Amino acid sequence: MDIQYLLTLQGFRNGLQDAWTPFMEFVSMFATTYLIFIPVFLYWFWDKRKGLYALVSYYFCMLLTPLIKLTACIYRPWIRDSRILPAGDSITTATGYSFPSGHTTTAAPLSGGMAVNTWENKKTRWLSFIFVAYALLTGFSRNYLGVHTPQDVFVAISISVLSLIVTARLFDWLTLHPEKEDWVLLGGFIICWVGIVYITFKSYPMELNEEGKLIVDPQKMMNDGYGDIGKVIGFIIARFVEKKWIRFKPLKNGWKGAVICLLGLIPMVLLKTYLSPVITGWLGSHWGKLVFSIIYAFYFIALFPLVLKLCQKAFKAPETKA
Repeated sequence: MDIQYLLTLQGFRNGLQDAWTPFMEFVSMFATTYLIFIPVFLYWFWDKRKGLYALVSYYFCMLLTPLIKLTACIYRPWIRDSRILPAGDSITTATGYSFPSGHTTTAAPLSGGMAVNTWENKKTRWLSFIFVAYALLTGFSRNYLGVHTPQDVFVAISISVLSLIVTARLFDWLTLHPEKEDWVLLGGFIICWVGIVYITFKSYPMELNEEGKLIVDPQKMMNDGYGDIGKVIGFIIARFVEKKWIRFKPLKNGWKGAVICLLGLIPMVLLKTYLSPVITGWLGSHWGKLVFSIIYAFYFIALFPLVLKLCQKAFKAPETKA
């Protein structure tokens, strides 16, 4: 049933001569590359708690997704059925095992978190529909491109909704018991490293193709797992540092503040473009991805907020007469 659905989409796609393929590829790419900028900007500029809500929901998914993927070890659709021919360059960006969809568990918690945030204000409620629509479109794009089955996407959305609910409950609980946050962070830190040990030493399918080569190399499949869990480790470290020693407040300084926060997003692009390949070259694909993910999360959760705090002091500094 799932393969037939993908074949139907493939026939529709071919009938259009891949006219929609670039758009669907863009939807998928935006989810994993630029979507996180929206809650990060919210966190820096306007509302720290709301920004963190979307980000923490996302990090829950980043912990759960690789553990599920590397436990289920379900092959991609084109491995399961040779009639499936992924569109465009999507086969090169579709890394890891198939179940659940990692693009969807990136888009859904980030967009879903922003949908919850914008729903609270009647003036911004219309944005909630756009965020939800984008999350669903991302999931559909993975089916349309032929790299995920409907089950992969459905479970990914379910995990994302669960993450949004758990995060909301956690935030409410921590509002009543703020002194417990350090213990929550410590527990998450330990779980992350247990997860790293688990995906490193567990057994994986070692099936061979007709040429005697591995159908799927488990070492390559583990790359995303190290990177995703590294994101969570980086967030936990950065959150602890920010909460203990930085304690910034969103800039909220009109257009000047908005410009400063927008400029702060540029290093995030540069880090991914230039630093990531250097670190993976030094440390290898597993540990390189993990270390880069820690650095990346630390930048926007703690390091740039320190810059914002210094900016706030500069804004408030009294003007001196010449």
